[in-house]
Amino acid sequence: MKKIYFICTGNSCRSQMAEGFAKKELARSFEVRSAGVEKHGLNPQAVQVMKEIGYDISGQTSDLIDLEYFNQCDLIVTLCGDARDKCPVVPKGHEHLHWALDDPAGKPIEKFRQVRDEIEKRVKKLK
Repeated sequence: MKKIYFICTGNSCRSQMAEGFAKKELARSFEVRSAGVEKHGLNPQAVQVMKEIGYDISGQTSDLIDLEYFNQCDLIVTLCGDARDKCPVVPKGHEHLHWALDDPAGKPIEKFRQVRDEIEKRVKKLK
């Protein structure tokens, strides 16, 4: 099975939402994980906006990048410039996508919904 890793700064919002979508949409093709270059904890507003559309990410955890998993990944997706810049070097032969998405943390709930919807579109294109 192929492996995919969603990485953002704190593994609290964007990468968590991407993991939630991918675990449902890509489960037949990919083992899915998310991580951050830092650990900020799971953002309750990310949990809330995902729940609004039927995805429960409340059991996910905020994790730092696992280099062993990272080096085994077929696809690495960075979701912000900070993660792209601080991410370990992507091994040769591994695909890397960069999605420059705004960080919704600390912003109104509508921003979380906008980012969520954009992530959903992009994850579905990975099929």
